[in-house]
Amino acid sequence: MKILNVYQSEPDETVQKLVQIVTRDREQDSFDLHAENPDYDTLVDKIFAADQTICWW
Repeated sequence: MKILNVYQSEPDETVQKLVQIVTRDREQDSFDLHAENPDYDTLVDKIFAADQTICWW
């Protein structure tokens, strides 16, 4: 199972720990929405390539 983690802001320690728990023994990818000028075409491609997408605030 491939999980895509989408970050609305820079992940803090709690979010990082939760991501480790959720993605344990799974393939993972990430996308930073908080980056300057995020590439939304890449985000859409990553969403369709993943089995599950999780958005983190």
